[in-house]
Amino acid sequence: MRDLGYVAHRHEHEQMQSKMPEQPCEVSVLIPICNEADNIGPLTTEIVAALGEAHFEVIVIDDASTDHSMDVLRALQAEIPQLRVLYHSRNAGQSHALRSGALAAHGDILCTLDGDGQNVPADLPALLHHLQRAEAPEQLVMVAGQRQGRKDTSSKRLGSWLANQIRKGLLKDDCEDTGCGIKAMYRSRYLRLPFFDHQHRYLPALMRREGYKIEYLPVQHRARQFGNSNYSNFGRLLVSFRDLFGLMWLQARYRSTGSVEEITPKSAKTKP
Repeated sequence: MRDLGYVAHRHEHEQMQSKMPEQPCEVSVLIPICNEADNIGPLTTEIVAALGEAHFEVIVIDDASTDHSMDVLRALQAEIPQLRVLYHSRNAGQSHALRSGALAAHGDILCTLDGDGQNVPADLPALLHHLQRAEAPEQLVMVAGQRQGRKDTSSKRLGSWLANQIRKGLLKDDCEDTGCGIKAMYRSRYLRLPFFDHQHRYLPALMRREGYKIEYLPVQHRARQFGNSNYSNFGRLLVSFRDLFGLMWLQARYRSTGSVEEITPKSAKTKP
């Protein structure tokens, strides 16, 4: 019997895959960037060092940067054979960048990191081990980082804390830090989720809606070294209220099918 789980946007995925050379890999690391020319080189190098001999690829999705990020990425491609680069001709936001990367990915497991360098790639092996460990619950599909000792401004930490409290209260997603960009998850399960702008901030709630399990690990956090954040606290707050009402509607409209199996026909009996 086959699992009939529907993979979202299958045609778009097939088109994207057909343009990419097939490479043997188990893990696809997705890094969405916009104007991170000074951060992406060190970050990519750290990822390669952290994953060592594993079969992996690194996919950087440039969301229509206006700085020299593409020049940096082209130079990195000559040095890092695992590096693939996608480019958005129009800025569409972080969630769309992650989706483009997931559709193009060859790995069964997706790892995500923010492109500003504040996530620490050395935490990736622990997330991957926790997701794939022998005693993991059957429905565990994602392990998300929870930032310890955040190196952000006090106003940014306060805004995140307030948003997390409101979101947890309304969505019951049991996530202390949904804004943490470093995660490991199964690609097929991610692609089953309903997609919308800012989706990346609600992955734990969306996974739980599908009946999956999520676990959390403490991860490191460091200050941004170069460039400026693409988000503002006020802008995030306004968008988050609209998103929360949408997520509450999605949760209310969910109905579980239980397991889905294909019934194969019985072999025809031959007459004597």
